[in-house]
Amino acid sequence: MPETHEMEVCRYHLQPGYILTTPDPTVITTVVGSCVAVCLFDRRHKTGGMNHFLYPKPGRRERTTPCFGSVALIALIRMMMAQGSRLQDMEAQIFGGGRRPHDLADMGGRNVRLARNLLRKKGIPVVSEDVGGCLGRRVVFHTATNEAIVMKTRKIRQGDFYPYRYRLPNA
Repeated sequence: MPETHEMEVCRYHLQPGYILTTPDPTVITTVVGSCVAVCLFDRRHKTGGMNHFLYPKPGRRERTTPCFGSVALIALIRMMMAQGSRLQDMEAQIFGGGRRPHDLADMGGRNVRLARNLLRKKGIPVVSEDVGGCLGRRVVFHTATNEAIVMKTRKIRQGDFYPYRYRLPNA
């Protein structure tokens, strides 16, 4: 029987306003509604990362944090490049940007437009997206394969943002 080597995969749940890149194979999960998650993948190194932002740009008096897409996306690109990635080797996937009831500002749509525009300016192609609508999304992204699974949900609960908190310890 041939010997098989299974790749050890880490798991990480990304909260709103956070960014993760890693050279190690990792499954990153997150939950988005009007927020947007951008997944970047380096085709040459087979590595990736994800951000999760809530708003497109900070106002004049707001701190520039990864809660804002204009900060989170540039930071994600720079973090990938610090690990050896080049812009020409990157591709992106965009998830989220749903419309909340009674949201006249269409924050989700603005988040998606910002992500598309910044990626286009950097020359990074968007190879897949699942955006808009009125449903929340649970996103599962594998950094070593660029595979993503999106599960849509009508209701986003507090526990969805950090699902591991509610697990009982193994007996």
